[in-house]
Amino acid sequence: MSIDSNDVALDVPPPKQPIHPTVIPRLDPEYIEYHNKHIIHLTPPHTLPWDSSIRNAPTVPGSSAPLKVGKTQDYDLPNTKFRAFTPEGTPPTPSGWPVFIFFHGGGWTLGNIGSETAFCTNLCVHAKCVVVSVDYRLAPEHPYPAAVEDAIDSLVWVIENGKQELGVNTSKIAVGGSSSGGNLATILALRATQAQPPIPLVFQLLVVPVTDNTASISTLWAENALTPWLSPERMMWFRNNYLPNKEDWAKWDASPIFAPDEMVAQLPTAWVGVAELDILKEEGVQYAEKMKRPVSMWRWWYIRVLRILSWLWMRIERRKKVGC
Repeated sequence: MSIDSNDVALDVPPPKQPIHPTVIPRLDPEYIEYHNKHIIHLTPPHTLPWDSSIRNAPTVPGSSAPLKVGKTQDYDLPNTKFRAFTPEGTPPTPSGWPVFIFFHGGGWTLGNIGSETAFCTNLCVHAKCVVVSVDYRLAPEHPYPAAVEDAIDSLVWVIENGKQELGVNTSKIAVGGSSSGGNLATILALRATQAQPPIPLVFQLLVVPVTDNTASISTLWAENALTPWLSPERMMWFRNNYLPNKEDWAKWDASPIFAPDEMVAQLPTAWVGVAELDILKEEGVQYAEKMKRPVSMWRWWYIRVLRILSWLWMRIERRKKVGC
């Protein structure tokens, strides 16, 4: 007995996140393979009714295994907590470990204290610094400026308690993060310049940072509006969760691109990484240009080989040498 294939109903769900045909020629074949294997059938969170259980899924699929560190401890902040990763061995004498305050990505809505442990432990091991990963409060339950307040609290804690509790050198504090975390990191650096007295940070590591929360397809996103993963619709979902009041969008502690030039001039050295096929690319480039000035040691690299946000972050985790 023969069976006509036309009579067989194949229970194959339609793709939920297909790659747009016009983008395929611009993508790394390795990413296309990864996307079609792991991402294409995932339901985009912005298409679902809001429920905090959405956070149970990985913020960005794909990661490497965490590295072994000397010690991992959690500490309380006024409204949240952070996790400190300390290298193996003894701290440099007499000053102590350098310290890196890190903010995870996830559109101020997703992610948690453990979502980027692999990156944090890589940085801890290879840069030989204490990494403080901040579990900042998330929107929509805690909209702007809650995450900014938690970022400030983390820096204050390190200044006041870091030497005694973590064995760190509080004159060697760096900040950094990915996407929304990059947004919080550079806002924290800006806030540090306004402290009395100013807090002299030594470095910013900004990976695909959100710097302009007024951006749209009509201004900065058109070139990459059809690229995978971070679509304009998803980015607006994140923005509306975090910044429900439109009058807050252009405030510099929501959109650092609008920070006064005299404040930006006081920022420390920065490494800014952008992805060629990411809607956040142009605002990252523009913010890097804003920081570019003759008196600084500013430098940045335009990441072309690692062309998409999730793939970029996976590869950065696997880097064998990271400076702090």
